[in-house]
Amino acid sequence: MMKENSGFANSEKRFLEGPRTRLRELLFVFKVMGEFIHGLRKLHFSGPCVTYFGSARFSEDNRYYAITRELAKRTSELGFATMTGGGPGIMEAANRGAFENNGYSIGCNIVLPHEQKENPYLHKAVNFRYFFVRKVLLVKYSYAFVVMPGGMGTMDELFESLTLIQTGKIANFPVVLFGKDYWKNLEELLQSMVKCGTISAHDFDLLLITDSIEDTIHHLQQFSIRKFKLKRSKINPRSWLGEKNGREQLVNTIK
Repeated sequence: MMKENSGFANSEKRFLEGPRTRLRELLFVFKVMGEFIHGLRKLHFSGPCVTYFGSARFSEDNRYYAITRELAKRTSELGFATMTGGGPGIMEAANRGAFENNGYSIGCNIVLPHEQKENPYLHKAVNFRYFFVRKVLLVKYSYAFVVMPGGMGTMDELFESLTLIQTGKIANFPVVLFGKDYWKNLEELLQSMVKCGTISAHDFDLLLITDSIEDTIHHLQQFSIRKFKLKRSKINPRSWLGEKNGREQLVNTIK
């Protein structure tokens, strides 16, 4: 497995080295297309999700692990599916909170040279070779983003989501930064950006920085469920396509 995963990583590195033969570029496009098709088929019935981002390095005794687990339990009670990157740490905590509360738990796992193993709290797991494919699908099915303390990967996912909202590429879904002390310096940097005119003050409108699970739940109810008129409904799969999902989930009733 290590050798195979290293091959995936080397494939991406070679692609980014510059122009290659036309045939190699075309083959790479087909690989990416195949991964998109696989992900779209596997996640077709994912429904409105809350996507959780955060550090993979937090163990079960970390307080943010416990908070994430409880918060995912609460968001599953609202009817949201829980989506994460499928790995350990905060991802495991979110999937676990939903899984143990009979909520729907999804993981979009990335294949890495040193292997990120799927956590055991997933109803559905999809493995991706390419970060950019995975990032698109982590956003596609989400009606809210909860960002717990994390490192560079978490920063990447946070600003990817904020940029898509800021530029109108996706709707103004709520984004929650959980942990005021942890995000204090980032909040100050964003305020400095407003003063310098590099972002607008209204870019903060749907960004909640909080230490409160209750405030988070209220924020998602107001800016996700009510705003997009999400209602519980039974999904009817098409058996001729091999679809087996018949569970009840939230659906967007805005036409």
